[in-house]
Parts: sequence; C-alpha cells; structure tokens
Amino acid sequence: MLSAVTSAVPESRRMVFLYVAAGAVFATIAARGLTVPLYAHDLGASRFAVGALFSVATIAAAMLSLPSGVLVDRFGARTLLGISLVLTAVSQLATALTPSVAPLFLWQIIGGLAAGAQQSAVFSAVTESVPRGKLGRAMGWLTLSMQLGFTLGPALAGLALRWIDVRTDIAVTTALLVFTIPGALATSQTRQHIGQGLSLLAPLRALARQAAFTPVVIGLISMTLAWGTFGAFAPIFAREGLGLPAAQVGYLLALQAVFNAGSRPIAGRLVDRARRRWPIVLTGVVIWSAAMVVLGHLTGFLVPAIVIAIGTPFMATAFVAIGVVFGDLSSASTRGVTMGIYGTVLFVGLSAGPLIFGPIVQSAGYAAGFTACAVVSVLLGLAMAVMQAEPLRRRSEVPLPPAAPGT
Repeated sequence: MLSAVTSAVPESRRMVFLYVAAGAVFATIAARGLTVPLYAHDLGASRFAVGALFSVATIAAAMLSLPSGVLVDRFGARTLLGISLVLTAVSQLATALTPSVAPLFLWQIIGGLAAGAQQSAVFSAVTESVPRGKLGRAMGWLTLSMQLGFTLGPALAGLALRWIDVRTDIAVTTALLVFTIPGALATSQTRQHIGQGLSLLAPLRALARQAAFTPVVIGLISMTLAWGTFGAFAPIFAREGLGLPAAQVGYLLALQAVFNAGSRPIAGRLVDRARRRWPIVLTGVVIWSAAMVVLGHLTGFLVPAIVIAIGTPFMATAFVAIGVVFGDLSSASTRGVTMGIYGTVLFVGLSAGPLIFGPIVQSAGYAAGFTACAVVSVLLGLAMAVMQAEPLRRRSEVPLPPAAPGT
C-alpha cells in the first residue's frame, strides 16, 4: 500500500515533502542543541561536560552513518527514515524526563544514532531523485530546508523559554516531528544490491581509489572541526562569554541559521557552475575560522551577530560544495554507502572538535579554544588544497606530442 502511495506522488511534490521533512528533523535537532546544553548547565554540568554531550551524539551519528548507508542500499530509505524518526521522538521525550546529567549522555547517544540514519536516508533519497547536472541546486534546496529548520528550532525554543522552563521546552519541541510524516511516506523505497547481502568493502575500495576522495575527506574534516566546536559551545558561550540572556541566545543561533539558509540556493548555483570545488571549501574554512577567532574576544549581541552574518554564508557554500563532490563520487548502486561515508566523516569532525578543544575552552577560555581550533582547521584546509592542486600540476607537466608538419 505504501508503495502505491509513493508511486502516486509526483516527483516535484515528493521533493517538497523531502525538503519539509528535512527541515522538521533539523528544527528538532537545533532546538535540542539549544535546550540540552542549557538544561545540562542548569543541572550543574561543567563546560567540558556540555561539550561532551554534543560530542557523544555526533559520535553516535558517525558510527551509524555508514551502516545506515548500507541499509539504505539494501532496504530502501523509507524504512530507515521511519525508524530513525521514532528513535528521535523517544530520545527527546526521555531527555525531558531526565533529572540529572549522567543519563543525558544515553539519550544523546540514541538521538545521535537516529540523526546518523536520517542523514543517510534523506541525502540518498534526494541524490536518487535528481540528475547530476542539477545536484548542486538540489543540495542547495535540501540544505536550505535544513537550515530553515536550524532557524525555526532555536527561535521557537528560545521564544518558548519566556513562558516555560527548559525541561518542558525539550518535550514541547518534539511536536515538530509531525511535519516529517508526509516526507517519510513519500520517500522512495528503491533498493540497491538486491540479493548481494550487505556489501561494504567493494564500494569502499571503489571510492578510495578515486583521486578526489582523500582530499575531500580532509576538507570536510577541516570544516566540521570549526563548525562543530563553535556549535557545541555556542549556547553557553553566548550566555557566559557574550553575556546574553537565554532568549537572546536562541535569537543569535536563529540569526546564524537565517544567513546559513538564505545563502544555500545561491551557493548551489555557484557550485554547479564552478570548474573546481576545493577553492570554495578553502575559502569557507579560512573565513569562518577567522570569524571564530574574532568572536572569542567579543561581548554583547550586535557585533557578534554581524561577525556571524559575514562568516556563515561562506561556510554554507563550502558545505554545499562538499556535498556535491560526494554525490559525484557515488554510483547508482552505491549511493547509500557513499552518503553514509559523507555522514560518518561529517559527524566525526563535528564530534572531534569539542572533544579536542573542549579542555582548552575549560582551562583557558573560549578565545583560546576557538583560536586553537581555527588554526588546525585552516592547516587542514591548506593540506586539502595542496593535494587537489598537485595532480593538476603534474598533468600540466606532461609533454605534448610534437605538432604535425604544416599545422
């Protein structure tokens, strides 16, 4: 019956449903990214513990992203997406009922596992539905919907804190998942590798042999280290470092999401037209890293908001470029595995940042931690650029055959 429903949905409407589902999922995640750190802080968690709560969720997402890609290829995206949405709702409600810090780590892990599955399922469904020549625009619209979710989630959660406490806020924002239902029902159930089992080594070897694979992985890590470190500490940094009340913390995160979202469609067109994508990635890493360094030395709302508004679109464009490169690396029969690897690297980088630089934030302050992270991210971005440029240089040094007489 569900197959009949899916086949009856026009392709354009299916894409809209997928975009809305992605937006609702990330609105829930973004609201949780605001409320859980504040809730843990109220329960007495240290700065490092708050960063670790973010990290365990993203590590769990990384652990399931690649297996989820295999499961997408084997069983279809709809099944995996539906299960992961149920897990998200369970972890969200359980978090709201947790009265101490330690159990929050368990629910963060479960929520992270669900996020990893959702990442693979949604990205696979979108890349399956559009031709490669329009993949940048599709990624632009998909990530636009995700960033709109990142805008809506903190804004609603921050606004609700005017009338309810943080714990109740966590439970209430679970209702956002209702908007994922049409997308989950309309998601394709296309299966790859039928009769071949849960194959993994062959597509991994095929990906690793491609020249662009290693540089793009390094580039994605350089981006996610900086993005994840700031994202993990942003709520308590805004409260402690910038001196903002809880409601303005939500507004600041929502403002970042607005500029992130608004730049995505333009970024998609830019990426589709670009001959090479690595300069886009490097530019995003350098500018966002500089913004992090500056933010660590600021206070108040207005100037930090301006810095975030300047730096965010560059990183948003870099994320679109990276997503398109991973989409180009995939084949029709291994799309889920490829996007699973993308999700794995993405979540590993996001989780590694707070764990690596969290002790610096704890002992030396936000400015020192953000600066150390920015330096490492830029160095990795430069390593990616060197690896991408070297094959081009070698090809240019290959001597041309002599011209034929008379030409």
